[in-house]
Amino acid sequence: MAELKENKQRVIEVTEKDLPLHCPTPDQVKWNSHPRVFLSVHKTGEALCPYCGTLYKLVGPVSGHHH
Repeated sequence: MAELKENKQRVIEVTEKDLPLHCPTPDQVKWNSHPRVFLSVHKTGEALCPYCGTLYKLVGPVSGHHH
């Protein structure tokens, strides 16, 4: 099992495997999190979380076969 991370990072790179994207991500600890919010990152290549201000940047190709 991967080690959980505190929600301190302000820019996070994500790939197609992270879609559909939500903040906080599954690898972040829950004690300092906010409610889960889904973010649309595939159209513009980035999305800003309205709760914590984390910027998510999409890297790599997206095939369009995610749900």
